[in-house]
Amino acid sequence: MFTLKLFALAALVGLSMLSAAQEVESLDQKPFTVDPVHSTSIFRAHHFGAGMFYGRFNDVTGTIDIVEGLPEFAISVAIDSVDTNNEKLDGHLKSPDFFNSVEFPEMTFKSSSAKKIGDEKYEVVGEITLHGVTKPLTVVMAKTGQVTNRRGEMIGFETTFTLNRSDFGMTYGVESGALSDNIKVIVALEAGRK
Repeated sequence: MFTLKLFALAALVGLSMLSAAQEVESLDQKPFTVDPVHSTSIFRAHHFGAGMFYGRFNDVTGTIDIVEGLPEFAISVAIDSVDTNNEKLDGHLKSPDFFNSVEFPEMTFKSSSAKKIGDEKYEVVGEITLHGVTKPLTVVMAKTGQVTNRRGEMIGFETTFTLNRSDFGMTYGVESGALSDNIKVIVALEAGRK
Protein backbone atom coordinates (compact mmCIF):
# COMPACT_ATOMS: atom_id res chain seq x y z
CA MET A 1 0.00 0.00 0.00
CA PHE A 2 2.83 2.35 0.96
CA THR A 3 4.64 1.48 -2.29
CA LEU A 4 1.49 2.26 -4.30
CA LYS A 5 1.10 5.65 -2.59
CA LEU A 6 4.77 6.40 -3.14
CA PHE A 7 4.43 5.47 -6.84
CA ALA A 8 1.34 7.69 -7.19
CA LEU A 9 3.15 10.58 -5.51
CA ALA A 10 6.17 10.14 -7.77
CA ALA A 11 3.90 10.07 -10.83
CA LEU A 12 2.17 13.30 -9.74
CA VAL A 13 5.51 15.02 -9.14
CA GLY A 14 6.74 13.82 -12.53
CA LEU A 15 3.62 15.11 -14.31
CA SER A 16 3.90 18.42 -12.49
CA MET A 17 7.55 18.79 -13.53
CA LEU A 18 6.69 17.86 -17.13
CA SER A 19 3.87 20.41 -17.20
CA ALA A 20 6.17 23.10 -15.78
CA ALA A 21 8.87 22.23 -18.32
CA GLN A 22 6.36 22.43 -21.18
CA GLU A 23 5.14 25.79 -19.89
CA VAL A 24 8.68 27.17 -19.73
CA GLU A 25 9.39 25.74 -23.19
CA SER A 26 6.31 27.44 -24.64
CA LEU A 27 7.32 30.73 -23.01
CA ASP A 28 10.82 30.42 -24.47
CA GLN A 29 9.68 29.69 -28.05
CA LYS A 30 10.90 32.18 -30.59
CA PRO A 31 8.39 34.18 -32.64
CA PHE A 32 7.64 33.09 -36.19
CA THR A 33 9.63 35.07 -38.77
CA VAL A 34 7.65 36.34 -41.77
CA ASP A 35 8.79 34.81 -45.06
CA PRO A 36 8.93 37.71 -47.59
CA VAL A 37 8.93 35.30 -50.55
CA HIS A 38 5.55 33.83 -49.58
CA SER A 39 3.94 36.93 -48.04
CA THR A 40 2.43 39.92 -49.80
CA SER A 41 0.35 43.06 -49.40
CA ILE A 42 -2.10 43.83 -52.20
CA PHE A 43 -4.05 47.08 -52.61
CA ARG A 44 -6.98 48.10 -54.81
CA ALA A 45 -8.13 51.58 -55.84
CA HIS A 46 -10.97 52.81 -58.05
CA HIS A 47 -9.44 54.53 -61.09
CA PHE A 48 -11.34 57.48 -62.64
CA GLY A 49 -14.61 55.99 -61.41
CA ALA A 50 -14.25 53.15 -63.90
CA GLY A 51 -11.94 50.18 -63.32
CA MET A 52 -10.49 48.68 -60.19
CA PHE A 53 -6.72 49.05 -60.20
CA TYR A 54 -4.50 46.60 -58.27
CA GLY A 55 -0.93 46.85 -57.04
CA ARG A 56 1.20 45.05 -54.51
CA PHE A 57 4.17 45.33 -52.20
CA ASN A 58 6.66 42.51 -52.59
CA ASP A 59 8.79 43.05 -49.47
CA VAL A 60 6.81 42.15 -46.35
CA THR A 61 8.80 41.29 -43.21
CA GLY A 62 8.29 41.02 -39.46
CA THR A 63 7.31 38.58 -36.75
CA ILE A 64 4.26 36.73 -35.52
CA ASP A 65 4.27 35.60 -31.90
CA ILE A 66 1.72 33.36 -30.21
CA VAL A 67 1.17 34.39 -26.59
CA GLU A 68 -1.34 32.42 -24.53
CA GLY A 69 -2.90 31.15 -27.74
CA LEU A 70 -3.36 34.61 -29.28
CA PRO A 71 -1.33 36.09 -32.16
CA GLU A 72 0.83 39.20 -31.89
CA PHE A 73 2.01 40.92 -35.06
CA ALA A 74 4.91 43.27 -35.86
CA ILE A 75 4.85 43.74 -39.64
CA SER A 76 6.84 46.02 -41.93
CA VAL A 77 6.32 46.72 -45.63
CA ALA A 78 9.08 48.30 -47.75
CA ILE A 79 7.58 51.10 -49.87
CA ASP A 80 10.26 50.69 -52.55
CA SER A 81 8.88 47.20 -53.21
CA VAL A 82 5.65 48.59 -54.72
CA ASP A 83 4.84 46.70 -57.92
CA THR A 84 2.13 47.58 -60.46
CA ASN A 85 3.77 45.81 -63.40
CA ASN A 86 4.56 49.29 -64.79
CA GLU A 87 7.91 50.91 -63.99
CA LYS A 88 6.71 54.48 -64.65
CA LEU A 89 3.69 54.07 -62.40
CA ASP A 90 5.81 52.44 -59.69
CA GLY A 91 8.06 55.52 -59.78
CA HIS A 92 5.05 57.83 -59.44
CA LEU A 93 3.72 55.86 -56.45
CA LYS A 94 7.13 56.16 -54.75
CA SER A 95 7.14 59.95 -55.32
CA PRO A 96 5.89 62.66 -52.90
CA ASP A 97 2.53 62.58 -54.73
CA PHE A 98 1.83 59.26 -53.04
CA PHE A 99 3.97 57.19 -50.66
CA ASN A 100 7.13 59.35 -50.72
CA SER A 101 9.45 56.39 -50.25
CA VAL A 102 12.54 58.54 -49.66
CA GLU A 103 11.07 60.25 -46.59
CA PHE A 104 8.89 57.33 -45.46
CA PRO A 105 10.62 54.10 -46.56
CA GLU A 106 8.28 51.72 -44.77
CA MET A 107 4.81 51.25 -43.40
CA THR A 108 4.28 49.21 -40.28
CA PHE A 109 1.60 47.49 -38.25
CA LYS A 110 2.12 46.55 -34.61
CA SER A 111 -0.64 44.82 -32.69
CA SER A 112 -1.45 45.60 -29.06
CA SER A 113 -4.18 43.02 -28.36
CA ALA A 114 -6.14 40.18 -29.93
CA LYS A 115 -9.21 38.13 -29.13
CA LYS A 116 -10.62 35.00 -30.73
CA ILE A 117 -13.93 35.71 -32.48
CA GLY A 118 -14.52 32.46 -34.31
CA ASP A 119 -12.97 29.30 -35.65
CA GLU A 120 -9.38 30.38 -36.45
CA LYS A 121 -10.39 34.07 -36.60
CA TYR A 122 -9.03 36.83 -34.39
CA GLU A 123 -9.92 40.48 -33.91
CA VAL A 124 -6.54 42.20 -33.74
CA VAL A 125 -6.11 45.75 -32.47
CA GLY A 126 -2.99 47.76 -33.18
CA GLU A 127 -1.49 50.77 -34.90
CA ILE A 128 -0.59 51.30 -38.54
CA THR A 129 2.04 53.84 -39.55
CA LEU A 130 1.92 55.01 -43.15
CA HIS A 131 3.34 58.13 -44.79
CA GLY A 132 4.61 59.29 -41.39
CA VAL A 133 1.15 59.13 -39.78
CA THR A 134 0.16 56.63 -37.08
CA LYS A 135 -3.48 55.61 -36.69
CA PRO A 136 -5.31 52.91 -34.72
CA LEU A 137 -6.35 49.93 -36.81
CA THR A 138 -8.52 46.93 -35.96
CA VAL A 139 -8.52 43.99 -38.37
CA VAL A 140 -9.88 40.46 -38.50
CA MET A 141 -7.00 38.02 -38.98
CA ALA A 142 -7.89 34.60 -40.31
CA LYS A 143 -5.44 31.84 -39.52
CA THR A 144 -4.90 30.06 -42.84
CA GLY A 145 -2.89 27.14 -41.50
CA GLN A 146 -0.20 25.82 -39.19
CA VAL A 147 2.06 22.88 -40.00
CA THR A 148 5.37 21.31 -39.03
CA ASN A 149 7.46 19.87 -41.84
CA ARG A 150 11.07 19.69 -43.06
CA ARG A 151 11.20 23.52 -43.05
CA GLY A 152 10.22 23.62 -39.37
CA GLU A 153 7.01 25.02 -37.94
CA MET A 154 5.02 27.28 -40.27
CA ILE A 155 1.96 29.45 -39.73
CA GLY A 156 -0.18 31.65 -41.98
CA PHE A 157 -2.63 34.53 -41.53
CA GLU A 158 -4.63 36.71 -43.90
CA THR A 159 -6.64 39.90 -43.46
CA THR A 160 -8.65 42.27 -45.63
CA PHE A 161 -9.41 45.83 -44.56
CA THR A 162 -10.05 49.31 -45.97
CA LEU A 163 -8.11 52.56 -45.48
CA ASN A 164 -8.78 56.13 -46.54
CA ARG A 165 -5.46 57.39 -47.85
CA SER A 166 -6.39 60.99 -47.04
CA ASP A 167 -6.27 60.01 -43.34
CA PHE A 168 -2.53 59.58 -43.90
CA GLY A 169 -2.00 62.81 -45.85
CA MET A 170 -2.10 61.13 -49.27
CA THR A 171 -4.64 63.23 -51.19
CA TYR A 172 -3.30 63.18 -54.75
CA GLY A 173 -6.17 62.62 -57.21
CA VAL A 174 -8.91 62.52 -54.56
CA GLU A 175 -10.62 65.83 -55.42
CA SER A 176 -10.34 65.30 -59.17
CA GLY A 177 -11.78 61.79 -58.88
CA ALA A 178 -8.75 60.33 -60.63
CA LEU A 179 -8.18 57.83 -57.84
CA SER A 180 -10.39 56.80 -54.96
CA ASP A 181 -9.62 57.83 -51.41
CA ASN A 182 -10.91 54.47 -50.26
CA ILE A 183 -8.30 51.71 -50.66
CA LYS A 184 -8.92 48.01 -50.12
CA VAL A 185 -5.93 46.14 -48.67
CA ILE A 186 -5.23 42.40 -48.47
CA VAL A 187 -2.28 41.17 -46.42
CA ALA A 188 -1.28 37.51 -46.62
CA LEU A 189 1.44 36.32 -44.24
CA GLU A 190 3.42 33.11 -44.06
CA ALA A 191 5.95 32.76 -41.26
CA GLY A 192 8.18 30.05 -39.89
CA ARG A 193 10.44 29.04 -37.05
CA LYS A 194 12.88 26.17 -36.68
